[in-house]
Amino acid sequence: MKAAELKNLGVEELKAKLAEKRQELFNLRFQHGTAQLEKTSGLKAGRRDIARILTVLKEKE
Repeated sequence: MKAAELKNLGVEELKAKLAEKRQELFNLRFQHGTAQLEKTSGLKAGRRDIARILTVLKEKE
């Protein structure tokens, strides 16, 4: 997800996306821990998406 796309969203939408991405990251970590995750690059991408959302939220404050 691009930062430009996130800037067009409202605060409530960003908070919802943040909760969704955190849940996805939790699931990826769980799969990684049980050796079911094949593409470990998803962990890094998930963390970066969360950071982007948090950055845009701080900018809107």
